Amino acid sequence: MIPVTSCAGQKIAVLGLGRSGLATARALRAGGAEPLLWDDSHDARDKAEAEGFTLLDLTRNGAYEGVASLIVSPGIPHLYPDPKPAIARAYEAGIPVDNDIGLFFRSFATTDWDGFDTTPRVIAVTGSNGKSTTTALIHHILEVAGRPTQMAGNIGRGVLDIDPARDGEVVVLELSSYQTDLARALTPDIAVFTNLSPDHLDRHAGMGGYFAAKRRLFAEGGPDRAVIGVDEAEGRYLANQMAQGPQDDRVIRISSGQKLEGFAWGVFARKGFLSEWRRGRQVASIDLRSIPGLPGAHNHQNACAAYAATRSLGLAPKLIEQAFHSFAGLPHRSQTVGERNGVRFVNDSKATNVDSAAKALQAFPRIRWIAGGLGKDGGIKPLVPHLGSVVKAYLIGHSARDFALELGATPYEICDTMDRAVTAAAAEAEPGETVLLAPAAASFDQYPNFEKRGEDFTTRVQTLLAATAP
Repeated sequence: MIPVTSCAGQKIAVLGLGRSGLATARALRAGGAEPLLWDDSHDARDKAEAEGFTLLDLTRNGAYEGVASLIVSPGIPHLYPDPKPAIARAYEAGIPVDNDIGLFFRSFATTDWDGFDTTPRVIAVTGSNGKSTTTALIHHILEVAGRPTQMAGNIGRGVLDIDPARDGEVVVLELSSYQTDLARALTPDIAVFTNLSPDHLDRHAGMGGYFAAKRRLFAEGGPDRAVIGVDEAEGRYLANQMAQGPQDDRVIRISSGQKLEGFAWGVFARKGFLSEWRRGRQVASIDLRSIPGLPGAHNHQNACAAYAATRSLGLAPKLIEQAFHSFAGLPHRSQTVGERNGVRFVNDSKATNVDSAAKALQAFPRIRWIAGGLGKDGGIKPLVPHLGSVVKAYLIGHSARDFALELGATPYEICDTMDRAVTAAAAEAEPGETVLLAPAAASFDQYPNFEKRGEDFTTRVQTLLAATAP
């Protein structure tokens, strides 16, 4: 735990008592503050009371009397589409509103660091797609290198739930737009921006607000090194804002598809090869094509981001390459869950939007595609240019019939359920093909979250493979 000592002696309100909310309350109490907790859920409040915390209904008049600040869990809207009443009351009362990320950056460094040989560092990763894989890959590379490291944020543990830093430790954080938008302190040593595509637009009132939330990590965070994906206009704009010119090596531009040879420092992947260029010459190259945990151009972009971040720490290219080969990937993100007779089964349940599904569809040559669920605005018509590798689609969930109308000439079957889709796709798949779950839709029509959907796919594949094993 990271004790929040900066709030010692103060009453601090905490709204939202999920994983990050309770971790925040514990860290505040450990640092000498008096946390006052609230959640709309009776079960969440009962759990907090069982740990000895004091509850305070933050929606009632006068709730903020004597309160120094309000800490809000990331899932709670604080501005768009409308702030929650408890947050609106804090604004009206002039009470500072923050989140656990802001508290972490204010609390991580301690006087113990004075005795360290190597100052601990923080790498923070944001973006629309690939940030979880990039975060996990950076963490994995550091472990292979023998560096003390912890991973937290939007992946793994809450930021205040990690252990105090050790000598030379590197903490790797995945930060969502919900987390960067509200944090009052953002001071990573290295900040990573993977890419940008439409997502959470209602929460940020459009693309401009969504990008602005992610940009805060750089513009307000002032990192020593910025690793920025430049395959979209927003990334190119951000790199331009952060650099004093093309020869400013504090900015490392990364790309999947473009050559980046004219900058002080660039890392890019083309035709399956990662290249690092510094001041006009190539200094390293890695063949990514045979790395099973990083399939497809989108994962090659993740590899570039992780490579650039760890090179910033002084790690050698050969060591990073070694770590790439032992990276198993993350569950539900281009995760190979089995093979049979030359047919590969891949779980990419995290592909909940059109952009991430498009990247998955470009990662394999011949695909039996399982798609569907609770469709998002705009449907899947933008995926039509990426369906050339799809042999057949197997459609499930609430939007199956709507998706069928947008597939053009691609053969399809309405399966409705995961069981029927896996069975049909496996029965028809031929050697060299991939049965790919990349839903391009939310999971909430049939599953509580994308993880449960991916677990169902994995279980059914493994059951099928076990039943047909020789």
